[in-house]
Amino acid sequence: MIHSTCNRVITMALAAALLTASGIAGAQKVMTPTNNHPNPYTTINDYFELPDGREWGSTSAVDIDIDGESIWVAERCASNSCALSDVDPVIKYDPEGNVVTSFGGGLIIWPHGIHVDSDGNVWITDARAANATELAENPDAAGKGHSVYKFSPEGEVLMILGTPGVAGDGTGPLLNSPNDVITDQDGNIYVGDGHGGQGANADLSTVARIAKFDAEGNFIESWGHIGTAPGEFRTPHSLAFDSRGRLFVADRGNVRIQIFEQDGTFIDEWRQFGRLSGIYIDANDVLYAADSESSATSNPGWRRGIRIGSAVTGHVFSFIPDPDQNPGGTSAAEGVAADMHGNVYGAEVGPRQLVKYVRED
Repeated sequence: MIHSTCNRVITMALAAALLTASGIAGAQKVMTPTNNHPNPYTTINDYFELPDGREWGSTSAVDIDIDGESIWVAERCASNSCALSDVDPVIKYDPEGNVVTSFGGGLIIWPHGIHVDSDGNVWITDARAANATELAENPDAAGKGHSVYKFSPEGEVLMILGTPGVAGDGTGPLLNSPNDVITDQDGNIYVGDGHGGQGANADLSTVARIAKFDAEGNFIESWGHIGTAPGEFRTPHSLAFDSRGRLFVADRGNVRIQIFEQDGTFIDEWRQFGRLSGIYIDANDVLYAADSESSATSNPGWRRGIRIGSAVTGHVFSFIPDPDQNPGGTSAAEGVAADMHGNVYGAEVGPRQLVKYVRED
């Protein structure tokens, strides 16, 4: 779906005014916070240990294997970047929390999003290039980032979207800080492209779109740009499909979910799941939404945590609250997934851990 040039200019000008005026969507709808739903989960910390006893790095990437039970995660090499490390950031665990395999060392700077497709292949978004300080310390970090990797379950690189190390401008196959990736029933690939839309320095050149590729990795089209109107984005941070094939986008900077047809046609927007960074929809259309950023300034009155509800009706029926009542920076889970037994997994950037939540009823 492509906007006309005239409409694009007008809409983006209006969006710029809103961004300048408020830092949040200026005309954002008022909604009662969904903070008080029951929490039927028990938290299990320290369930997962990393290979070789290394410390956890930041992670926003978690998904479930095609067996319905094993867990895939990508973490940032005991830090918040893999630019200075060659350890494997992509790790598979069995349901008991034992390491099954790992791979990806030396390829990825900033693992951000993850997707396990219907064949068991593992897709990882590398959401930034190495910065000047990292390059000075490790010149081999050059030529990486701004790309999406498709790995076999054994870690063989099967496809790369974008050109590693080259940032795109939001108009073609090159990517710019890709957040997340997902594939549809025909193998088409969707990338939530552009991590900077909610930042203080965001302007009309900031990439904020959904980029669509065919199953062979050929660029088809993209839709969206920075703004606050339906079909516009301020960081399309996470992606999920429901059972009807509708694409759900966690539009974090706009504090909403946007729902689209697979051709980019806008269907609806939901705000009852908070300022979500991560979104996961299971086979029963249960929607898991990870709110890692709500605060007195970014989403007043809302608590951080994982809201669980229906992708069919939009109702929220459970809430796993962030235990930190006054978090600084990013807290709670950014990435979220749920296994076939209803256990929830939260991937945390700030506390740097992968937490398991076991459903008790």
